[in-house]
Amino acid sequence: MANILYGVNGEGSGHSTRAKEVLRHLVRQGHTVHVASFDRGLANLKDEFDVTEIYGLRLAYVNNRVRYQKTVAKNMFAAPKAIKSNHRLMRLADEWHIDLVITDFEPMTCHVGHRKHLPIVAIDNQHCITNAEVTYPKQYRRDAAATKLVAKLMTPRADAYLVISFFPAKVKKKNTFLFSPLLRQEVLDAKPIAGDSVLVYVTSPSPKLADILKSVRCNFIAYGFGREGQDGNITFKKPTLDGFLADLVACKAVIANSGFSLISEALHLGKPYLAIPVAHQFEQIFNAYYLDKVGYGRYWESLDREKIDSFLFNLDTYRDNLAKYPRQNNDALLTKLDSLIARFTTPKAKAAAR
Repeated sequence: MANILYGVNGEGSGHSTRAKEVLRHLVRQGHTVHVASFDRGLANLKDEFDVTEIYGLRLAYVNNRVRYQKTVAKNMFAAPKAIKSNHRLMRLADEWHIDLVITDFEPMTCHVGHRKHLPIVAIDNQHCITNAEVTYPKQYRRDAAATKLVAKLMTPRADAYLVISFFPAKVKKKNTFLFSPLLRQEVLDAKPIAGDSVLVYVTSPSPKLADILKSVRCNFIAYGFGREGQDGNITFKKPTLDGFLADLVACKAVIANSGFSLISEALHLGKPYLAIPVAHQFEQIFNAYYLDKVGYGRYWESLDREKIDSFLFNLDTYRDNLAKYPRQNNDALLTKLDSLIARFTTPKAKAAAR
């Protein structure tokens, strides 16, 4: 059995939600796993696993837009913390006798892996943009180039990339394997129904969107607005994992930012999706573009009443397309991961790495 260092990006809940399923599998297989994460990743995993807090990149959001100047300033100010965190993780890797690093878009553990000459396996959706043949609108070329650079810097030169995607794509780089999205067991076990309400989720409060929703003849359950209670046709709720999943299972459609995890869960449950990507975040634009391209919903950079009405009018079309969505469990990716761990941690492989 292997001693594994598992890095989990703590920005948002998506990374830790899917990492939890992989971690549970690794523990069941008898491996010893040490997790390194921050923010939501730390909060979501610390009660079940051995988690070391590290410094991580924080994005700054204002009015549902990424603010890059604020992001750079915030992270430059905290640079000494990052250096200290890295030195500590290097020492701990020696104490734990780490054999292998797994990273979910977390750069510090990847860096430790390279410094210690350890095999590295990356599990994420971001490398679909760099390691598979994909398209995107021409006006986003510069944003795409920046995103590709970030992906290469975050987890460079991994020995294997297990890339998850909600649409089919041809792999173009060696040591890259494409899989369906990793889903939490609660989603795999859920029995979806088509209720009367549309689920709405935003990364940061958006009063303008709330005003638009009030003008639409539909009931909405809204998360992320920093409010609770009933306001006309909108029920505002405080985010909870169980409550949000229950509403996702029972809604008739979703209007939300285009984070990968929420899209993946919604599509698996057969929910048409109206995507509003966070401005200037190409990964969300990319997800929204492909969601629209494969016919599972619509994508607009900004919303008004007419666009929402159009989306709701065409729900049956999106549902027909979603009926053909290839729903799968996590077995294929986990089986591949097992084979990679066995291959990379044999005595011969360890000797070669040294």
